[in-house]
Amino acid sequence: MERRGLLSRLAFVPLLAGAAGAGAEEPKKSLKIMFKSAWGSDDPTKAAFAFLHGNALAEAGHTVQIFLLGEAVSLMRASVAHAVVPVGWPPLVEALTKASANKIQIYACGACSRARGVTEADLGQWGAKFGNPTIFVSLIEWADRIITE
Repeated sequence: MERRGLLSRLAFVPLLAGAAGAGAEEPKKSLKIMFKSAWGSDDPTKAAFAFLHGNALAEAGHTVQIFLLGEAVSLMRASVAHAVVPVGWPPLVEALTKASANKIQIYACGACSRARGVTEADLGQWGAKFGNPTIFVSLIEWADRIITE
């Protein structure tokens, strides 16, 4: 019993230590985030994560880009975006609309898109573009650079 009492008292120590330095917060650094997703309509919740998390990060002031490949490119079709409803979230079309408003650049693998009949018109409604391996590599390099602004 004595051990439980000691542990419960110690549990608050980190909280108090953090509160003491709360007034001297460092300015937030803007991050460059790149999401890659291959999840499609067969798993609506996982398919939505790149867009939901991307929107949250963009709204927090970070720069976000998304690269879709495999089954995920089919999410660019309006009919699919309306039909995909992640568990606990609104239809994917809402997250895609918000991503477009948040100026999140979305790339859909060109070869994956051609294989699935995804067209430039499908991408255009979200401001998305076709991507390729060179663009994919450049996004990773872009996200890995330290922002010094």
